[in-house]
Amino acid sequence: MITENQDRTNTARIIAGLMMAAARTAPKGRGRDTLFIALATEEEKVRIADHMRIIAEREQIAFFSRDAGNLLRSDALILIGTRIEPLGLKNCGYCGHKTCDGKKAFEEVPCSFNTIDLGIALGSAVSVAANHHADNRIMFSVGRAALELQMVPPDIKVLLGIPISISSKSIYFDRG
Repeated sequence: MITENQDRTNTARIIAGLMMAAARTAPKGRGRDTLFIALATEEEKVRIADHMRIIAEREQIAFFSRDAGNLLRSDALILIGTRIEPLGLKNCGYCGHKTCDGKKAFEEVPCSFNTIDLGIALGSAVSVAANHHADNRIMFSVGRAALELQMVPPDIKVLLGIPISISSKSIYFDRG
């Protein structure tokens, strides 16, 4: 007999796979896909959490350390990010530049549609987790650490993590 506790990581990974599918199939501006989506291994999850604690100490950002503890207690972790690739719209201006051509001189400035698409994909992913009663939380801190560790392709400039937990009480609630 396999108990629920013994199968928890496998269940979290199945849900993570469904979350990644939801993120991939989420609507995108002009139908252009700029997303990076991945499931972290246990070793990668620990490496990210360790680096989050380094960032917390280095930059005096306490929530990075808190989030690292939550990440280590999580059963799975997915990473979702985007390239910065202007969509070529005429006179959009959402990024602060009048045109996409004007924005191109500022490569590190995100295209608003890339980050909008990322937000829609994140929302689609966490809705799948919610539908399967898996606790989760979108974490900037996870993405920042993974970016610093260069764990994703170099063209991915905005990255967030979604740890997933299956337990009797959400580890992401009442976090202080």
